[in-house]
Amino acid sequence: MFTGIVESVGSITRIEPHGSRIELEIDAGALAEGVAIGSSIAVSGCCLTVTRAAGSALVFEAVPETLRLTSLGQRRAGDRVNLERALRADARLDGHIVQGHVDGTGRVRALDRQGDDVRMAIACDEALAELLVPKGSVTVDGVSLTVVEPARAEFAVALIPHTLAVTTLGERRAGDLVNLEADVLGKYVRHFLERRERA
Repeated sequence: MFTGIVESVGSITRIEPHGSRIELEIDAGALAEGVAIGSSIAVSGCCLTVTRAAGSALVFEAVPETLRLTSLGQRRAGDRVNLERALRADARLDGHIVQGHVDGTGRVRALDRQGDDVRMAIACDEALAELLVPKGSVTVDGVSLTVVEPARAEFAVALIPHTLAVTTLGERRAGDLVNLEADVLGKYVRHFLERRERA
């Protein structure tokens, strides 16, 4: 489990295909210190398991399902990614409950600068947009954000200067693909109501 509070921005140093999956090597900088094989790391919002670690380099594997549902299959060496280690049980929950189970991708539709802030509009599948509520939580590329103006197939988020500076969201442009995870509480509520309707 994660919080959507990005700890560090890493850089992809190598992507190597292995049949239907890929091996991904990331220079995680100081975040790699103390990370063990088997640790869970959210990579731009996608929970991946560390398979090898050497110095600041962390190696992960991504299976076809991960490549289908996330933007990882389209990343290239040199791309920067948001990184967060799994939440410790005794830690403060500053963002919201994030599983690292990406629901799908969205595409940045527009960026509207309002002083130092940026409002980012993101187009997404209707099924994902149905899980979003005004002032609810959403994870965009691993960043916990507050939903603004959800619509049938899109929503917006407001990005403050700090978020723009310490995550990769400040680098996003119109047309870019981003990983999206809706609030798990909303998913459980919808599942419960759907089961009641079928009963």
